[in-house]
Amino acid sequence: MPVLLSSDCPGLHLLSRGKVRDIYDLDASLLLVASDRISAFDVVLPSPIPDKGRVLTQLSLFWFDYLRDICSNHLLTADVAQFPPAARACAEQLRGRSMLVRRLEMVPIECVVRGYLAGSGWLEYRKQGTVCGIPLPPGLQEADPLPQPLFTPSTKAATGHDENISPARAAELVGRETARELERLSLELYSRAAAHAAGCGIILADTKFEFGRQSGGPLVLADEVLTPDSSRFWPKSEYRRGQSPPSFDKQYVRDYLLTLDWNKQPPGPALPDPVVARTSEKYREAYRRLAGRELPA
Repeated sequence: MPVLLSSDCPGLHLLSRGKVRDIYDLDASLLLVASDRISAFDVVLPSPIPDKGRVLTQLSLFWFDYLRDICSNHLLTADVAQFPPAARACAEQLRGRSMLVRRLEMVPIECVVRGYLAGSGWLEYRKQGTVCGIPLPPGLQEADPLPQPLFTPSTKAATGHDENISPARAAELVGRETARELERLSLELYSRAAAHAAGCGIILADTKFEFGRQSGGPLVLADEVLTPDSSRFWPKSEYRRGQSPPSFDKQYVRDYLLTLDWNKQPPGPALPDPVVARTSEKYREAYRRLAGRELPA
């Protein structure tokens, strides 16, 4: 099964190489390439996960289309045949895992929506009875549904973890009107996606969105959307109150790494073949269930 650890397109200007994505500058547009790299504890591991990049791209394409009536998005095309000639020269690397997108001025916050009590939200609630400073009723258990989905923005960190901020702080960063629109769009997108996922036997516990705008125009949905890397998906069949359900993401990798004597600093350890295979299957299963079809060959 072919994998892509890093793309190599000599005719293109590599703008940045993140934990997962390679971004090429095509002047008025950008080329986003989802590799098969996987990170854990903010360290990129040396073992690629087959099909991971294709799942991230194809699932984003599914959601961009499904949610387009709520918010426009930055996609121009995912058809390599319509890419500029310099990009088509490395078509074999790009096919199925890349998107040509509009260049946007990105909003400097990530728009997190939480529908269930999990992760850092659960840790904060146990200590303070709040999630991102928002008071919640007493007596909630881990993985409980929240009384209503919460908009809990965070700052974008170039390295390390993002930092949760209050809606008031978000308004200071982007302006009150933009912050209100970000909250409205994020909650509406989450609600629509959560309803679809529920029909597929999946609970959308939380997710994050990114938005930008072009020449001062309306907000546009950007980056990846509602993938296992940006969302916490739980199988409904295995959901239990009071415990963290298994998820369709890299938690399987994190659980394995926690069994090792590793200090969570680079370089990361290689993953054994069974862990790689099981993680790859979890990503593909997320696509199968949510998109209702097999991952395109």
